[in-house]
Amino acid sequence: MNLNDPEAMRRMHADLRDSYDEELELELDDRMLDNAAGVAGESGDEDKEARRRYFRELFRLQGELVKLQDWVVAAWHKVVIVFEGRDAAGKGGVIKRITQRLNPRTCRVAALPAPNDRERTQWYFQRYVAHLPAAGEMVLLDRSWYNRAGVERVMGFCDDAQYEEFFRTAPEFEKMLARSGIQLVKYWFSISDTEQHLRFLGRIHDPLKQWKLSPMDLESRRRWEEYTRAKEVMLARTHIPEAPWWVVQADDKKKARLNCIHHLLSQMPYEEVPHARVVLPERVHHEDYVRHPVPQDIVVPEVY
Repeated sequence: MNLNDPEAMRRMHADLRDSYDEELELELDDRMLDNAAGVAGESGDEDKEARRRYFRELFRLQGELVKLQDWVVAAWHKVVIVFEGRDAAGKGGVIKRITQRLNPRTCRVAALPAPNDRERTQWYFQRYVAHLPAAGEMVLLDRSWYNRAGVERVMGFCDDAQYEEFFRTAPEFEKMLARSGIQLVKYWFSISDTEQHLRFLGRIHDPLKQWKLSPMDLESRRRWEEYTRAKEVMLARTHIPEAPWWVVQADDKKKARLNCIHHLLSQMPYEEVPHARVVLPERVHHEDYVRHPVPQDIVVPEVY
């Protein structure tokens, strides 16, 4: 393909636009959820300009995240990023934006389900250890061992002795991670009572999001104050120099994403890693090669 060919350039630009459509789809998804919840947004030119500013800054920050990932790989750094917060606080949204442009081989997400019968008999932290990073890797935990300090405490899934043992062990466990060379960054996404209520309504009215509402989520609405008390105890007892907590104000989803990514970038002394210039080799042609047609009965029908 000749880069001086206008058609080639047009197709390359079209492909680039397509690569950004995923973020636009996520944005439309958010707007549908807000509309279902009855949230009035800005209108007209002001709204368009706000969205342009958001996308411009998001794409800039995602470019920095690519540089960060390159540095993590080159420096053999090890990073664990914990995302905690109430249901519908926006943890999944920011995780999507962080990982969207990154290599899943070196930046992966772990979202563990409830422990099975065997895991319940293990050391509490054991099932999380298997997901820790090797050198040159970043792991994002969509909820973490802090389940014990939150949902397990509030819903009665652990007893007082297990709860107290967690607070004795968690700081020591995290200090061990730090001594082993793993950087631990912990975020708590904070939303108001009213905002969570609106987001739950949005999920109830959106068939594509109803799967996110479990009986546990609905019960969490009733126990809002109990979760608040549990969160306050958790932050007070596990905020340590080796792994401090960082609170993200998350009532505004877009601002929360940008602020979290901006802060995450500030937590590591990354720099742009030089790369050798990539040269696309010429395709080799063999005169005796004949491409055989694909049998039509295995071709996916072109419905669209």
